Amino acid sequence: MTPQPNPQVGAAVKAADRAHVFHSWSAQELIDPLAVAGAEGSYFWDYDGNRYLDFTSGLVFTNIGYQHPKVVAAIQEQAGKMTTFAPAFAVEARSEAARLIAARTPGDLDKIFFTNGGADAVEHALRMARLHTGRPKVLSAYRSYHGGTQQAVNVTGDPRRWANDTGTAGVVRFWAPFLYRTRFYAQTEAQECERALEHLESTIQFEGPSTIAAVILETVPGTAGIMLPPAGYLAGVRALCDKYGIVFVLDEVMAGFGRTGTWFAADLYDVTPDLMTFAKGVNSGYVPLGGVAISGAIAETFAKRPYPGGLTYSGHPLACAAAVATMNVMEEEGIVAHAAKLGSEVIEPGLRELAERHPSVGEVRGVGMFWALDLVRDRATREPLVPYNATGEANAPMAAFAAAAKKQGLWPFVNMNRTHVVPPLNITEAEAKEGLAALDIALGAADEHVA
Repeated sequence: MTPQPNPQVGAAVKAADRAHVFHSWSAQELIDPLAVAGAEGSYFWDYDGNRYLDFTSGLVFTNIGYQHPKVVAAIQEQAGKMTTFAPAFAVEARSEAARLIAARTPGDLDKIFFTNGGADAVEHALRMARLHTGRPKVLSAYRSYHGGTQQAVNVTGDPRRWANDTGTAGVVRFWAPFLYRTRFYAQTEAQECERALEHLESTIQFEGPSTIAAVILETVPGTAGIMLPPAGYLAGVRALCDKYGIVFVLDEVMAGFGRTGTWFAADLYDVTPDLMTFAKGVNSGYVPLGGVAISGAIAETFAKRPYPGGLTYSGHPLACAAAVATMNVMEEEGIVAHAAKLGSEVIEPGLRELAERHPSVGEVRGVGMFWALDLVRDRATREPLVPYNATGEANAPMAAFAAAAKKQGLWPFVNMNRTHVVPPLNITEAEAKEGLAALDIALGAADEHVA
């Protein structure tokens, strides 16, 4: 795992990237992608020999770290046996992956429709809900992210939607609970929960229950801020969906497969949706894979009626072999329990200690290996360290924080005025403490902008 500097190769990689690769979510001439030479475990390194502790898990998907030997071996074995096959056939890796996923999903979510990632999982979940109910509308929350494809980005509740919003996609947004920045003038979690549910029911009533196919929520919103729903909220949404005959969809693309210290975040709240989307951690992103876990009632809709949707690479054998190996590794190595234990005993107390020392930290929130620091200019007013959707000079305080972290050998997850702590689930205690120490120094750069 010792990086071997090779700047000449790095320069060639960078030149080819800049000449030909079109990057997502970016103004192409304003970015400077790091050329990565290798990765292993919780670290990656560049061609100059700089090594970084990855507190982002890629894009919160390398739940078992980089290059886990058992998963790499499983992909190699599957490639030697059958690299690919069409989705209409029964294939061993696909069948076993579906069986293992269904064994871990809550309730009767026993049918698995495979996709290539999280966005198209959301696309198909919402299509299923609309066909099942015969209704056109979907309700989704502000402060959410569901993917970059057409329907998924339209149900997204952050600024990435704006440039893609057709305004005719049958989507209605509502406010989900978030006490730290409450929209309901709540003083307690119980008030926030009660008022958020009242708001959602009013939205349903005024939109017309008979027009609403689904309510979609991230079980624990990820990119939008890692905001744990208050006790009773998800159960309340489940009850409202049952009351009005609405399909309840939980998006577990980021929160699933151990990230919250349970196999699925829904397990924390003892709630079962009608449809659940997944991707990312299902195989740590080693080969693209996502899917929808489907309840018995919705599966029955398509028992004798064809489901009008599919993908050429649905349940790709290499991706499914990686998923089987990943789930087996997580079981054998106790990775989910490790994430819960390290999160509660090391990450949480470490972050709360940092908050005591750094006035830029307004709130610490999270669970398992899923944490956020809400950075502010003023703790009393809770004014964010940078404005909503800030760019350029307005975003300078967060840019300074990120640069300071990288200088300490820590690659941070930064979004708006937050930094998220989302390392691989099998990070060691020593590595976690190394990251916290680097965060401690980097937060000094944020503190300089506190009022």
